[in-house]
Amino acid sequence: MAEGIVYVLTNPAMPGMVKIGRTSRAMEARLSELYSTGVPLPFECAYAALVSDENIVEKAFHQAFGPYRVNPKREFFSIEPEQAIALLELMAVEDVTPAVQAEADQVDAEGKVASERFKKARKPPLNFLEVGVPIGSTLHFTEGIETCLVADPRRVEFEGEVLSMTRLAQRLTGLERSLRGSSYFCFNGRKLSEIYDESYSDQD
Repeated sequence: MAEGIVYVLTNPAMPGMVKIGRTSRAMEARLSELYSTGVPLPFECAYAALVSDENIVEKAFHQAFGPYRVNPKREFFSIEPEQAIALLELMAVEDVTPAVQAEADQVDAEGKVASERFKKARKPPLNFLEVGVPIGSTLHFTEGIETCLVADPRRVEFEGEVLSMTRLAQRLTGLERSLRGSSYFCFNGRKLSEIYDESYSDQD
């Protein structure tokens, strides 16, 4: 068996794609390699885990997400980060996300600032009214039977409490890491993340 780290990376300059890879070396070196002259912004770690056999885990990813692979010579997949994370969590020996993200932050401090600026300018926060979801609409949690109501243009109501969709997704999944709340709720049978991306696609 080959113990190593399997990682799920995102890049603000590559919306709709995740990079899935593995390494038995220091992650900072691998992240520096990925951040080449052809990549405008540094990668961010959505999730990383120590696994007992990186070869088996990599094979599982290729079988599960092969149809969504963008280029057979590159390990980029057209999926939501949460899809890859859900699979990797099943095989994780240890969650090393904070340590890997700390290393990612060291790759290019100026690039990190540029990434945050780019993300803020590229697309606005989800506004229910702007994407055609009326106040009072029922949203269905994708991983259970729970529902919530749209309370105002940016927040939802759950069990009498008004909070952000991301915070509610963290509560219902039990995950405290950063995640995309709109990927965990559906409106009229469609994920809100899909509705959002479609609504703002003409602004890319």
